[in-house]
Amino acid sequence: MSTTLIETRALTKQYPGVLALDAVDFDLKAGEVHVLFGENGAGKSTLISMLAGANRPSQGSIVLEGQVVKFETVADAQKKGIYTVFQEFSLIPTLTVAQNIFLGWEPCRGPFIDHGSMRNESHKMLLELGFDIDPNAIVAQLSRAQQQMVEITKAFHGDLKVLILDEPTASLTDKEVDHLFDFVNHLKTKGVGVVYISHRIQEFARIADRVTVLRDGGKIGTVEMADKDDDALVEMMTGRAIEEIYPEIEKGSGEILLSVAHLRTAGIHDATFDVRAGEVLGVAGLVGSGKSRLFRTVMGLTTRVSGRVTFNGKDISKSPTREIIKSGVYYLSPDRKAEGLDLAKTSTENLAINLIMGDKAGGNSQVVRWAEVNAETVTISEHVELQESYRNKPVSQLSGGNQQKILFGKCFGQNADVIIFDEPTVGVDMGTRAALYLLIKTFAESGKAVVVISSDLPEVMNLSHRMIVLAHGHISAELAGDDMTEEQVLKHFFDETGAKP
Repeated sequence: MSTTLIETRALTKQYPGVLALDAVDFDLKAGEVHVLFGENGAGKSTLISMLAGANRPSQGSIVLEGQVVKFETVADAQKKGIYTVFQEFSLIPTLTVAQNIFLGWEPCRGPFIDHGSMRNESHKMLLELGFDIDPNAIVAQLSRAQQQMVEITKAFHGDLKVLILDEPTASLTDKEVDHLFDFVNHLKTKGVGVVYISHRIQEFARIADRVTVLRDGGKIGTVEMADKDDDALVEMMTGRAIEEIYPEIEKGSGEILLSVAHLRTAGIHDATFDVRAGEVLGVAGLVGSGKSRLFRTVMGLTTRVSGRVTFNGKDISKSPTREIIKSGVYYLSPDRKAEGLDLAKTSTENLAINLIMGDKAGGNSQVVRWAEVNAETVTISEHVELQESYRNKPVSQLSGGNQQKILFGKCFGQNADVIIFDEPTVGVDMGTRAALYLLIKTFAESGKAVVVISSDLPEVMNLSHRMIVLAHGHISAELAGDDMTEEQVLKHFFDETGAKP
């Protein structure tokens, strides 16, 4: 039987007016992957912050290999073999890979840093872990997956016992996810325990040995992954059955609003399809299939090579993005931090900007009617179920789920007839997803055309009236009704028909 590496006993964290973690017992065994699962605000981040030494408990204790420990700092936890790869990496982008790996551990020759030794040792460490990365590369020039590999490599200066991974696959391709999972399985054989946090429930069957579910700061239970399916875990997390997550969406008139004919760009080959009023069009495909690029080209965000895009019978193929949005086609980027939201501003300010740009408050007047703007932002905030206490906080201080609610709220600030959601629930828990799905239902049943682009196959299949599947940059299938089965969709993921070199 595996030995227990680390455990918490009645671990509690109390903030003024908020009980973030309520007497949680948790344990991690040598050579296992233990998933922490729960909605945003359930207490996952609070728990791992205390295991990582970034936060101190109000009550309770942490026991490492049978001894009660108190971590004063993150460095203190690392010295005891506990390393955490947070969603926001701790890398310095202007330094090299080697400099980041040895930051705080620099080898010296006399009074000077031995850069040659640092590069050589970094190269050995990366090779031993199976990471093909140049130690001389500048971190800012690496992909997200490569940066994650560098962050993990930093953990191997000492005797690694516990590795905590916080949403590690959120920005990775399928191939990169496979590599990460192979690496995690390799760590398990060495007796390392892994605490794994993810909203991607479909990953659990591949990686998890046990799952602990948290809700509202409390522990709901710990189960063997082999004994539970996805539906049971969702019900534990949310307190409601999976069929209550996805709403039934009534189909509308079907009038063609957006039409794309023979569209070509780099990575997209001869795409033709229509988007109809009162309908949810799902767009599925593997990472790299071109599903996002296709609609970014429609929006003028990627250069079109040939083909035609018409909206309400008007050719918008050559229109700039701002004009396309003003005409009534709105696009929500999958990267809410880089493209969707102004993180330094409050949610109210983010919504107000869209109201003003969308001429929904002030009309064609040069004078903004601020009373109307403020009243409308309150209405939208209530509609997307954004708590009043969050509305005047900088968006950067809100959870991913609340940030996504604000992003959805921006749709109400535009007079859009077509709304394109690109990865609408990335990094969002099931409870928030259910709320966002109801908003998609509201849009579709009000007569708008809705496009849902998603790498989450259950999501796109459960929300859509009709689907297009992309493979290798071309539309490999259009499915509806009884043809929208997982077997059919997966078959067309790998369809080579029409693929170009």
